[in-house]
Amino acid sequence: MNDLVPPAIADDLEAGRKASNLAFALRILPAARRHDALVFYRFCRTLDDIADSPRLTSAEKAVSLDAWQRALSAPNRLPNGLSDLVARYEIDPQLLLEILAGIRAELTVPRYATFEESRQYCWRVASAVGLVSIRIFGCRHSGSEIYAESLGLALQWTNILRDIGEDAANDRIYLPLEDLDRFQVSESDLLGRKDSANFQRLMAFEAHRARDFYAQARQALPAKDRTALLPAEIMRATYERLLRKMTAGGFRVFDRRYRLSRLEKLSLAAGIYFFRR
Repeated sequence: MNDLVPPAIADDLEAGRKASNLAFALRILPAARRHDALVFYRFCRTLDDIADSPRLTSAEKAVSLDAWQRALSAPNRLPNGLSDLVARYEIDPQLLLEILAGIRAELTVPRYATFEESRQYCWRVASAVGLVSIRIFGCRHSGSEIYAESLGLALQWTNILRDIGEDAANDRIYLPLEDLDRFQVSESDLLGRKDSANFQRLMAFEAHRARDFYAQARQALPAKDRTALLPAEIMRATYERLLRKMTAGGFRVFDRRYRLSRLEKLSLAAGIYFFRR
């Protein structure tokens, strides 16, 4: 993928590969599937790092994403590793284009008026990723698709809540504006990083929405694919714990970044591996 990776993000891409929650969860996979999952993960991280890089101008980001659009629209132009993945796992190329559309929206759509608009963004950048991942994991049951879609929404909604302060600094608001209106929180309140009773009620409402997505994922988890979905279940446990941490901590998202320690992650992974198989 070197020709599609701007030099300015190469180091950040490698650092992200080592540090992310997903990379941690993928370690549980058999070696061959782990390799393939990391090839796909690198594709996703590349797009994400292009959109987020402070070293690239808006024009340079657009040029890079346009190059990926052309590559994804013609199978013979995909990087070899990704092309092989698409063929072997019979991955629908449209899912990769949906992921790209979600990433592109991060540069062009700073606000979402309704929940459905926010949900579509989350589906593209997270649920579509899950739908590709379950092919690589070896899932066979149709219920795994429902699981992947619901879990993707849950994970991304949790990310949105955790990153409200960081996104505000970049003039981005991913929560639906209709929800802000409902709880009488203005855009300037978020951009100004203003905590308030109304903000706390808004966050409690959105956290409840995330918990509903997690519940939907748990209900959809098919017994026949339980072992194949162990990495996804580790992600679910990790981000549910993160959501509980934010809730218990009073959603102090403007002055801290909530995260789990390595020990907490290892404990959750061990619980999933030894007691959920």
